[in-house]
Amino acid sequence: METLEAIFTRRSVRNFLPDPVSQADLHDLLRAGMQAPSAKNEQPWHFVVIDDPDLLHTIPEFHPYAKMLFEAPLAILVCSDRKLETKRASWLQDCSAATQNILLAAHAKQLGAVWLGIFPDSDRVFGMQSLLGLPQDVRPVALVAVGYPADKPEPVDRFLEERVHHNRW
Repeated sequence: METLEAIFTRRSVRNFLPDPVSQADLHDLLRAGMQAPSAKNEQPWHFVVIDDPDLLHTIPEFHPYAKMLFEAPLAILVCSDRKLETKRASWLQDCSAATQNILLAAHAKQLGAVWLGIFPDSDRVFGMQSLLGLPQDVRPVALVAVGYPADKPEPVDRFLEERVHHNRW
């Protein structure tokens, strides 16, 4: 799949088939996440792969928009490690870029995925920290549900010319 095609056709998928994701595909998703740009090349990220159904099914108890985890065979939690951050203001951007790379890689692999926000919602942050036993210096940022899509949402063109400004507002 060409890069622009992936960007223009990627959609959030919230309905999944029960088929497991291969270890090779999972490896490619994680590798894509780690290829993201990072301020000062700090790469403050860690990734927690969650494929235990009991854990996946617990997340909707504290994340109201995570019901698709009852179907998804796995999720990837993108975290930032404070010990790896020297430029404190960039960790959120770094982890967001990693999350977007995972979404695009999933689409390129014919997988479905959806970004579930964790940070800055304190209930979700605490819920993920408690559920997964994250170290104190590790901050959960985003959760990506991944699996084979049960349906394929049609692409939507979101380009709005009126939102483009040149040189000045």
